[in-house]
Amino acid sequence: MLIIKNFMDIMPLSQRLEKYLIKHRLQKQFTKQEKLFKQNPLHPNLHTEIMEPKYLKFYSFRLTHKYRVIFIYTGNNRIEIIDINNHYQ
Repeated sequence: MLIIKNFMDIMPLSQRLEKYLIKHRLQKQFTKQEKLFKQNPLHPNLHTEIMEPKYLKFYSFRLTHKYRVIFIYTGNNRIEIIDINNHYQ
């Protein structure tokens, strides 16, 4: 399970993910959700959850109703975002 602390740090996004945010015009939503996640990773608006299969320990939180952010917990109150995708494709 995700170890929740009062504050989580997010590693910088890869160029691929930065481009994805720009292409889909999601920068503003990402900034808002990123701030919320850093303050409280289990905030109800984020809908943070562990993904199946659970043993891989991939997690996600909601960017918008359509898009989700996929991440892994790297330890020391830090996560790495590995993908941003259309939740319904």
